[in-house]
Amino acid sequence: KMPQTPPFAAMFDSSSYNRNLYQSKEDNCGGLYYHDNNLLSGSLEALIQHLVPNVDYYPDRTYIFTFLLSSRLFMHPYELMAKVCQLCTEQQRLSEPGLDKNWTQKIAPKILQLLTEWTETFPYDFRDERMMRNLKELAQRIASGDEMYRKSVQQLLQTLLRKLAAVTQYEEVLAKIDATTSTDRLTLLKTKPQSVQRDIITVCNDPYVLAQQLTHIELERLNYIGPEEFIQAFVQKDPLNNDKSCYGEQKKTRNLEAYVEWFNRLSYLVATEICMPVKKKHRARVIEYFIDVARECFNIGNFNSLMAIISGMNMSPVSRLKKTWAKVKTAKFDILEHQMDPSSNFYNYRTALRGATQRSLTAHSNREKVCL
Repeated sequence: KMPQTPPFAAMFDSSSYNRNLYQSKEDNCGGLYYHDNNLLSGSLEALIQHLVPNVDYYPDRTYIFTFLLSSRLFMHPYELMAKVCQLCTEQQRLSEPGLDKNWTQKIAPKILQLLTEWTETFPYDFRDERMMRNLKELAQRIASGDEMYRKSVQQLLQTLLRKLAAVTQYEEVLAKIDATTSTDRLTLLKTKPQSVQRDIITVCNDPYVLAQQLTHIELERLNYIGPEEFIQAFVQKDPLNNDKSCYGEQKKTRNLEAYVEWFNRLSYLVATEICMPVKKKHRARVIEYFIDVARECFNIGNFNSLMAIISGMNMSPVSRLKKTWAKVKTAKFDILEHQMDPSSNFYNYRTALRGATQRSLTAHSNREKVCL
């Protein structure tokens, strides 16, 4: 039978719900609609009910992630959290008299698990004071029943606060990078050319080491992107008001935008390093160096840096250096370009990505787990 969630009346009953009662009341509460045992749609109210666990039910993890991700297009996370708190309170109020402690013992671990999944997957939701207030209120309700739950709640809150402090620190670093304008860099280049004009090979002459360092940067920046940023990045404007998005608030996609900016900076770094040397043989040496770096990125599973390096080498200031390219052994570069060939919707790239993903799933070392 389908894993349907009962409506309010049945869901808050301590006994197992009646399937016929659920079906007869489905239209009244909005209902959940399935096809081949897969949830397809439902009213917002019914979907929220489906998110909240009860004594005999806990939502599927895939559903939790999907609903928490997409619901923000229709209501703010703090509104959803308030609704979850309300439903949990009503469940406790409607439980049978005298069984309040028994209810807490059965439901508290499930609510705590839901809060844990929410705070781990979408921690940035809790930068909103209203969210944090509701979280603490619900956590306090859970913690009041048992010492074991009190410790778990405390650990949950501490982990969340550490994550929020880390992202705040990271965004402060990004702000400092943005504050250093191109004009400032140009001034530095003119006043202290020797300190700025050290070429990349002088700084790091081992392509493998540079590929490793690029991968560390990629992993750090990717780690700070919230899943919700991908949704919010593509939110359409309100057709009646061009200055207002359908999301209702200003889109918060700073970390995703910073990741895109990093890709562009790496591409321009590659192009700049290749064009800076005066002699053709020196430019050819830099090109071959970056080809080796790109190959090491491919071997590691860092496809983002690989794509950025190839993009930099394909920029017109670099690609037009015909005499320089004539001195380059391009066989390795041709292989990498073939992997990143955009034809057939990047078929070769997607094939390589699937292979790296499989390797990551069965990996025994941290290096083999990398797939960017």
